[in-house]
Amino acid sequence: MSAIDNEILLGAIEDAKEVTYIYNYIGQENRKKFNEADIFYCIDVIMEYIEAHSSQADADGFLDVDIEDVAKHIEEKAEKEGMGPYDHDALILVVDAELDYNEQYHQNDQKAD
Repeated sequence: MSAIDNEILLGAIEDAKEVTYIYNYIGQENRKKFNEADIFYCIDVIMEYIEAHSSQADADGFLDVDIEDVAKHIEEKAEKEGMGPYDHDALILVVDAELDYNEQYHQNDQKAD
């Protein structure tokens, strides 16, 4: 297997872990409201939102993210792009889950350094 193939495989494994984490976080009732494509879409929009607001991070790189604002941003963008509609309360859980997952993931990265 080439290095590129290995990288793609590792990325797919990490993506699957992230989606599984989000599904477990939001619970069985809300899980039915999002298919895998919806979750990936939400993750992409959340990351775009964070990148767009990264200049507001403090000196340590911490960005205070308003989960409600992110959920509204996803809803607005999804409407324009023909995705959703998403249940607002369930979407807030998806945003919270994604932020929690990334916080845990990045803390583990820092511990490894």
